Amino acid sequence: MAYLLDSDTIIENLRNSQKVKARLIERAAIPKAISVITYGELLYGAKVSRQAEKNLAIIRGLPDVFPIVGIGRSIIETFIDIKGGLEAEGQPLDDMDLMIAATALTLNYCLVTNNTRHFGRIAGLELENWTQ
Repeated sequence: MAYLLDSDTIIENLRNSQKVKARLIERAAIPKAISVITYGELLYGAKVSRQAEKNLAIIRGLPDVFPIVGIGRSIIETFIDIKGGLEAEGQPLDDMDLMIAATALTLNYCLVTNNTRHFGRIAGLELENWTQ
């Protein structure tokens, strides 16, 4: 097993959430990564923040801690399957979130997110919320 950390989990960790920090320590031996989509979301948030330079430096250091998973052909194919299925059910999700979910599904990673209700609509996606 491995974990794919969503933006909200990274943000909670950066805000010194004791629950998230404890889970990171408990699961120190389990591989963790972030999607290139998550990295982009975090960079954007840092860039528009009040302390842009400081926050950009922090986010740019994340790849030293968590490998960044890119979007390849198999992830795109999974994305298309998920998107089509959810749209057919009348429950579309944001494409960026679908890319993150497709990454986790394709790699058989557990997605760590605070938004389990949102991502819970995706069949077969394993989820954990480390803020609870």
